[in-house]
Amino acid sequence: MTQTKNPGTQRLRVYEADQQARYSMMSAHLSKELRTAHKTRNLAVRVGDTVKVMRGDWKGKSGEVTQVNYVRNRIFVKGITHKRATGKEAFIGFRPSNVMITALEGKEKRRTVKGKAATKKATTKTAAPAKAAGKKE
Repeated sequence: MTQTKNPGTQRLRVYEADQQARYSMMSAHLSKELRTAHKTRNLAVRVGDTVKVMRGDWKGKSGEVTQVNYVRNRIFVKGITHKRATGKEAFIGFRPSNVMITALEGKEKRRTVKGKAATKKATTKTAAPAKAAGKKE
């Protein structure tokens, strides 16, 4: 994919992104504990994850993700609401880049974790040539 500095072209790519690209846009940084455990810097935000707001008026607040909107590129956190003019409570939408994941949902099998897959491949590749060399002799 070619790079461009034109802001209009960059916005257009975001607006016209397919489902896979939108999923990758919904990633947020991991906390230090999760970063060392999963050997990756960020993961996609899912419903049920616990996040901490890092930017804006709600900085420092934590809560569970209740909804993820891929079209608007927003996540909604339980307990962080504002009051509308009609008196109803409404969730505030956050961009995933402005939050940090502090706890994962628990269904980690479906999540792509780069570090675990890389270590498994590395161990199998190093063990296979040693066995093959022993059979040839």
